[in-house]
Amino acid sequence: MKLTHNRRRVTAILAAALGLLLAATPASANHPRSDAVSAWNANAGKAAVAACISPIGPSPAEARLYAMTHVAIHDALNAITRRSDPYAYDARAPRRTSPDAAVAAAARDVLVPILGQFSTLVPPQCPDAVDAAVAGVEADYAAALGAIRDGRAKTRGIAVGKAAAAAILALRANDGAQALLVGSPGYSEGTRPGEYRFTPGTPFAFAPRLGELAPFVLRDGSQYRPGPPHALTGRRYAADVNEIKRLGGDGVVTPSARSPEQTEIARFWVESSPLQWNRIARTVAEAAGLDEWETARLLGLLNLSLIDGYIGTFEAKYHYRFWRPVTAIRLADADGNPRTTADPTWTPLVETPPIPDHDSGHAVEGGAAAAVLRRFFRTDRTRFSACSTTLPARNCGQDNPVFRHYRSFSQAAAENGISRILVGFHFRKAVEDGIEHGRRIGDRAVDRFMRPQR
Repeated sequence: MKLTHNRRRVTAILAAALGLLLAATPASANHPRSDAVSAWNANAGKAAVAACISPIGPSPAEARLYAMTHVAIHDALNAITRRSDPYAYDARAPRRTSPDAAVAAAARDVLVPILGQFSTLVPPQCPDAVDAAVAGVEADYAAALGAIRDGRAKTRGIAVGKAAAAAILALRANDGAQALLVGSPGYSEGTRPGEYRFTPGTPFAFAPRLGELAPFVLRDGSQYRPGPPHALTGRRYAADVNEIKRLGGDGVVTPSARSPEQTEIARFWVESSPLQWNRIARTVAEAAGLDEWETARLLGLLNLSLIDGYIGTFEAKYHYRFWRPVTAIRLADADGNPRTTADPTWTPLVETPPIPDHDSGHAVEGGAAAAVLRRFFRTDRTRFSACSTTLPARNCGQDNPVFRHYRSFSQAAAENGISRILVGFHFRKAVEDGIEHGRRIGDRAVDRFMRPQR
């Protein structure tokens, strides 16, 4: 199928991000690596980009990769010194076991086999991407072990890390992710007003059964399912349609009332949520001076919440099967609402992903991440800055990158949510419900998993 203008743009963004992340040095300001845990978090992100599953998706596969990696890292460190409840591996390591060796072995032994499962998810423009990603991980592993003095402590650390990785791999071995993280050629689009239709350029639905994936912290994907979208004939629905119609256009085919800053916000947050929120977490963890155990717990909770955020939002999306704004605006004359009017050529700023509208997965991810960060640090008021790999220029890793500045985690989550209106992807109702949906998932993770031991 011939690439659209937006698909070519996305491919260019992907190639730029791959080059930037592969070229990033350990001392890069955008990838704080003050300890082995932060280092391997950045390495995992680099591998996801090399494998072409980031920064533009499929983000659920990326989130699962990070979650399993950080469970193994967390559990390996806690086998050495018990600081919080283990998730999958409950053991006690011998005295004088190297934490850095344990972290490296745990990360490597999860990343390599899970990356190997991505061959069916890699887009055709990325040949040999999985092999390149695995080779990068192996090089990072060799470098990490090379920096550790040989001896019993190193040998024990490697053994502990491998055991922790084996535990989470065994726990998730039969979760069905390979089948659930794909599109569905047999999925039927809706025909009635309000029902999801395939979006322009993507005549399929992505991962319609992902909500069935066994969660990491939830009871099931429907646990915190939000309420339904607004009724098509109501005033609130019309307000949402007219808002995104006014702000979400591409500025070429469709005029847009976005300000330059709003356009920057829209493109800034197009980046993969797992990639962006892990970068933010590393930045805040380094600024707070967290040790390896604290960082491991933070990143473990964050990534458990992010993968379950996707499971929860996909369950809701395919439960409600609500149409996307691009469909709603083009077919507004059929919605039965006198307050909306159709624009048959309306075009969003970025091509709409092939997934139903309600709720916004990006908003869920932001709500979950902000909840974990807020609960972990016991405050919402934390100043930090973030860059992005999906701006057209001045990306992370480039000279003089664009940084956006935040006073709190909830401010960043709110801006992330609003970006989905500005980019033309989601109605405001989907955004607001998504943030709250994510908050509940993040709170559950902190309340029930990896709890500090008294």
